[in-house]
This record gives sequence, structure tokens and C-alpha cells, in this order.
Amino acid sequence: MKLITFLGALLLSLQAQAFDLQQLSDQLAKPSVIHGSFTQEKHLRALPQPLVSKGTFVLAKDHGLLWLLKTPLQQDYRISAQGIARRDANGWQLLPNKSAGAEQNRLFLAVLQGDSSGLQRDFELQLQGEARQWKLTLIPRSLLLKQVFTQINIDGGELVHTIELLETQGDSTVLRMQDSTAGQPLSDAEQHDFAQ
Repeated sequence: MKLITFLGALLLSLQAQAFDLQQLSDQLAKPSVIHGSFTQEKHLRALPQPLVSKGTFVLAKDHGLLWLLKTPLQQDYRISAQGIARRDANGWQLLPNKSAGAEQNRLFLAVLQGDSSGLQRDFELQLQGEARQWKLTLIPRSLLLKQVFTQINIDGGELVHTIELLETQGDSTVLRMQDSTAGQPLSDAEQHDFAQ
């Protein structure tokens, strides 16, 4: 990466002081575009094996998140300040904001973009570790979120690596972000998808 020298100096200075939420936010907010692949495991109490889905994602600081499912079915989602949209034969269609996943997706975007102030409104945040290897635990504050989640665990380094959602009824979701890179700009197709 182009900032390796700067990051090396930053990491040395961070070792001299405790790694805090503001530093984590700054670190996660730094890249303007992140590309990667993901594996999502949905563990349901009623099923012996998790439901696994895979795909790719593009996180753009000024636009939002493209979440492109490849298996077991192909489905494209866009999460932005305007809400959640799903691509169909007619293009991008905005989904109702009252959907059960809307709050979860807003939260997900806040996590990936390093928006700790947004997260602190809804969660008590507990951070452990250092810039190269950290773990953030989110404990819900609001009654609504307490009804859905017992806690959320996020692990990472320079970027987010794993997000684990522990739900009150015993189900859980583990999201592994793989091969994430922060050096590549948006392609023309990705810019088009965000502009729709």
C-alpha cells in the first residue's frame, strides 16, 4: 500500500499510547474505497449446519456499500444514506425502510466506515487490542436493539476482518471479510451502480 511508511510510523506511535475508539474510527475511515470478498454463516438453532452465502463487496466512503451475493443465489444490494436497494430486472429498487434488516444494515455500514459516534448512540462500546489487532464489542443500549441482539463482536486490523452478531433467541451470524484491499478506485460499473 502507498501509505506503508506512514502507517509504520503511526503504528509505532500508537504502541506508546492506548489504542482508543477515536483512533479506531480514524483508521477505519481512512480508505476511500475498499474491495473484498465475504463469507456469511447464519447459525440457526433449528439447523445442524449453518447457512453459508458468499460474494463480494465494495465499500465507498462517499457512496455506501455494494453487497453482491454470488452463492447460493445471486442478488445485489446497495446500502447507502438513502436506504437499502436491491437490483432486479428493472434496475435498483429501494426497499421499505421498515424492513427487519434495515437497522442491521445501517449498523453494518457504520461499523465498516468506522462511525463510532453513530454506534455509541445505540451501543456501549468496549475496545481491546492495538491498531494491528483489535476487538470491538458492542452491547445494545436501546430496548429495540436489546430485543434483537445480545452483543456484536468485531475483529480487525487495518480493516474489519470478522463481524459476529449474537441474537437474543440463540441464532448468530458470522461474517468474514476476506481479501480486503483499499488501494483500488471505483470501476465505471461500480460508480454507475452507486449513482442509480
